[in-house]
Amino acid sequence: MNNMPSNPQLLTTVGTSPAAPYQADQALPIWRASSRMALVTLASLLAVGIMATGCADMSGIHSSADLRNADSLGLSASAPEQALKNMPVEKWWTDFGDAQLDALVAKALENNPNLKLAQARLKRAQSSIESVAAAAGPQLQAQLDVTRQRYSANGLVPPPLAGSTVNNATAQLSASWELDFFGKNRAALDAAIGTANASAADAQAARVLLASNVARSYFQLLRLNDLAAVAKRTLAQRQETLKLVQDRVGAGLDTRLELRQSEGGLPEARLQLEVVLEQAALTRNALAALTGQSEAQVSALLQELPALTAIHPVALQAKLSADLLGRRADIAAARWRVEASSSLVANAKAEFYPNINLVGFAGFSSLGLNRLFSAGSQQIGVGPALRLPIFDSGRLRANLRGKTADLDIAVESYNAAVIDAVRDVSDQLSSLTAIERQQQQQSLAQSAAQDAYDIAVQRYKAGLGNFINVLTAETSVLTQRRLAVDLSARVLDTQVALIRALGGGYSASAQASFSNSAVLAGNRVIETSARAQ
Repeated sequence: MNNMPSNPQLLTTVGTSPAAPYQADQALPIWRASSRMALVTLASLLAVGIMATGCADMSGIHSSADLRNADSLGLSASAPEQALKNMPVEKWWTDFGDAQLDALVAKALENNPNLKLAQARLKRAQSSIESVAAAAGPQLQAQLDVTRQRYSANGLVPPPLAGSTVNNATAQLSASWELDFFGKNRAALDAAIGTANASAADAQAARVLLASNVARSYFQLLRLNDLAAVAKRTLAQRQETLKLVQDRVGAGLDTRLELRQSEGGLPEARLQLEVVLEQAALTRNALAALTGQSEAQVSALLQELPALTAIHPVALQAKLSADLLGRRADIAAARWRVEASSSLVANAKAEFYPNINLVGFAGFSSLGLNRLFSAGSQQIGVGPALRLPIFDSGRLRANLRGKTADLDIAVESYNAAVIDAVRDVSDQLSSLTAIERQQQQQSLAQSAAQDAYDIAVQRYKAGLGNFINVLTAETSVLTQRRLAVDLSARVLDTQVALIRALGGGYSASAQASFSNSAVLAGNRVIETSARAQ
C-alpha cells in the first residue's frame, strides 16, 4: 500500500493498465500543469534570448563617411526671387528657336532605347516597393490536403489503424503577421522607396542627357554644314584664281610654276569638302541612333539646315549657387541611394532583435473524407511565434559591417557627384567667358586677313605682287573662316553642356516621388518618366 501513488487521478490518466479508462476531466490538472510549464519555458527562452541578443552587440560598427554640404564647396544660397532666374526650363531646347531641333528631341524622347531602359528600371523599382510592403503585411493562405495512406501494421500506429488504408484530409485557413516592433520591415520598405526614388531621378537624368546629346549632335551637324559652305566657297574662289593665273600665263606674265601652284589648290579644296561631308554623314547617323530612326527619316526631318548664326543664344545663370544640389537629377539619385543605404543599415541592426509573429489557423482535419466537415473535425489555433538570434557565428555583425560599408560607398558617391557637378558648371562658365573673348579677337583677325587677301589679289592682278603672297593671304583667310564657324559652334555646344550641368530643367521638388505613407496607404505612385513626357 505504501507504493501506491497519492493522486489516483494521475494513475487513471497515465497508468500502464490497458483497461484504464480515459476521462477528459481527469486530464484537466495535467493540462493546467503543462500550460504553466509552457509559459515558464517560453518566458525562460525569451529572457535567455534577449540576454543572448544583447551580447551580440553592434559596438565598433559605424559609418565613417560624411555628406558634403553646400558651404564646404563654396556654394552660396540664392535669394528666393533669384533661385529660378535664368535657370534651364524642362523643355530647354525650345529656347534655341529651331523647329527641327524640337522635332529631333521629341523623336528621341519617344524612341530612344536607353530612355526606355531607364523607365523599365523605374518600373522594377516600383514593383520592389510593392513586394516589400506586401511581405510586411498580414498573410492569409488556404490549404487543402487529401492523402490516401496505408499505415504499417508493425509501426507506431496502433490498431485499428495499423495495417489499414485510409484517407487523410485537411482543409484550413492559416494566417500570420509579423509584428515589426524593432522597425526591420519599415527599414526595408524605406530602402526600397529610396531605391525607387533614385531610379526615378536616374530616368530624369537619362532624359536630360539624351536631349543634350541630340542638341549637341544637331549643332555639330550645323557646324559641318557651315564648314562645307566654307569649303565650297574656297573651291569657287580657287577656280576663279586658277582662271586668273591661266590668263596671266597666256599673256606671258606668269610661268608654269604659278599655274601649277594654282592648280594644286583645287584638289586640296575638294579634299577638305569631302572630309567635311563624311563627318556630316556620320553625325546624321548618330542623330538617327539617338532618335531611334533611320538616316533617311532623319534627313526627311532636316529639310534645310540653318546657319549657326541663325540659332538664338540662351541666357543662363552665370554663377554657382546651392540651388545646384537640388536641380541635378544625378545628385538627387545619389542622395536617394544614401537614404536607401541608411535604411538598409537600420534593417541590419533590427536583425539583432527578436522576430515576433502572430500565427493562427482554423479548419478541419479527419481520417476519412466523409467526416471532414463534421463538427468534431474542427481545429483552431492562435498564438505568438518568437524567434531569437542566439548564435550565428558572427553572421549578423558581418551583415551589418557590409551594409555600413555600402552606406559609406553611397555617401562618397554622392560627394563625388556633387564635386563633379560643381566642376562641370565651373568649366562651362569658364569656357563661355573664354569663347566670348576669343570671338572678339577672331573677328578682328578675320577682318584683317580678308583685307590682306583682297590687297594681295589686287596687287597680283596689277603685276605688283607675286602669287605666293596671294596663297599666303588666302590660307590665313580660310583659317579664320573655319575658326569663326568653330567658335560659333562651340558657343552653342557649351551652352547645351551648361544647361545639362545646371540640371536641364530637373527639379527635385517637382519630381513625383515614392513615399512611405503613400505605400502604406495602398496608393500607387505616378512614374516620373511618364510625367516628364
